[in-house]
Amino acid sequence: MTTVRAQRGAAGVRPVRVGLIGWGTIGSGVIRILRDHRAAIDDRLGAPLRLARVCDLDLDRKREVSVPRSMLTKRAADVLGDPSIDVVVELMGGTGAARSFVLEAIAAGKAVVTANKALLAKHGAEIFAAAEKAGTGLQFEASVGGGIPIIRTLREALAGDRNTAVFGIVNGTSNYILSTMAAEGRSFADVLKAAQRAGLAEADPTYDVDGIDAAHKLTLLVQLAFGARLPLGAVHTEGIRDVDATDMAYARELGYAIKLLAIAKDHGDAIEARVHPTMIPLDDPLAGVNGAFNAVCVHGDALGRSMYQGQGAGMMPTATAVVADVLDVARDRLRGGPRLPPLGYPLSSQRPARVRPIGQVRSEFYLRVAARDEPGVLGRIATLLGRGGISIASVVQRERRADGPVPIVIRTHEIEEKALRRALATVAALPTVAGKPVAIRIEESPG
Repeated sequence: MTTVRAQRGAAGVRPVRVGLIGWGTIGSGVIRILRDHRAAIDDRLGAPLRLARVCDLDLDRKREVSVPRSMLTKRAADVLGDPSIDVVVELMGGTGAARSFVLEAIAAGKAVVTANKALLAKHGAEIFAAAEKAGTGLQFEASVGGGIPIIRTLREALAGDRNTAVFGIVNGTSNYILSTMAAEGRSFADVLKAAQRAGLAEADPTYDVDGIDAAHKLTLLVQLAFGARLPLGAVHTEGIRDVDATDMAYARELGYAIKLLAIAKDHGDAIEARVHPTMIPLDDPLAGVNGAFNAVCVHGDALGRSMYQGQGAGMMPTATAVVADVLDVARDRLRGGPRLPPLGYPLSSQRPARVRPIGQVRSEFYLRVAARDEPGVLGRIATLLGRGGISIASVVQRERRADGPVPIVIRTHEIEEKALRRALATVAALPTVAGKPVAIRIEESPG
């Protein structure tokens, strides 16, 4: 591994040189911070930190910051093959070329900073092992929660506790959509279109609204919080496309907010890992996290519950986390090597996660069944649920409508999910029931 050492003399201290691959929105934010905060960053590091090279396939597109032409290149090899570059920042996204570039940088003894959660969710085991073996720094704070320092918190501040749960709101787009639906009574489709027009949602919002982005982040949180290896495919994942404004209104009436939560619980013998819309009490701190904000909660044996909240996306919040990571790996290189392995513990001590199947997870549920307003229909539904072992906690049925189905809202006591799904299939088969019943999990206290 190449080590930067402070060489004092007439020329001062040798700079730590940074190469950036991916000059998009976040990359522009990183360049701006390195430029505008140069003196403060140098003072904190105790050595000059200098951007040496910027690589992107499109160098002519107008950006928010300018870079001298001499520093620009379209060839990643000009960054990865330059022995004077100490730190490589990967912000290009994707999991193909990004994987190759990160592994090549590590093999060359360079420290790596990335915000690429999809890359680490898919290829993290390989990348973490390579960095640990090479003895070079790898930081990824911006991959979860934007500017929230949750990675560093789990890796260091909470390392002495036994964490039993990690959960929270980790996708700003879905949280903005659900918050707006709740506040304004609008439909998912309407709010999504408005968010896209405002630049708050991608033209293809699949990763955000279908829970995939949150699942990527949960795999990293589980590894950090529980010391367990969690394959991406083991995370049960549901999105928010089917959340209706009607359910938002009933949730508030019942004292709940609906959030897309990423939830992991360590039961010792098995881990729950799931992403889905969830009802949480309105007085829970997570219920007040609205707009594009994120929040992650950790529950530990000693500390209990703690929450970390902030802007989960956007140019400057995410760039702030990236630059903090650059400073961290630069400090490590000045002292001769990384202080910690990438996950905060040796990979040899990581245990495989035995994931509890979603059918075995127990929850309370909110159910909404659309049924014709006929005598005895509620009784028939209740009978079928009872036969399935489902205990009803409360029922709301007020509307009467002669020309169509009316909603019957039921709250259940805690039940195993597979039992609920079997019972709902029998309810859906009733001739008086229209469409598929809605089921949303309730978490009175997610941790």
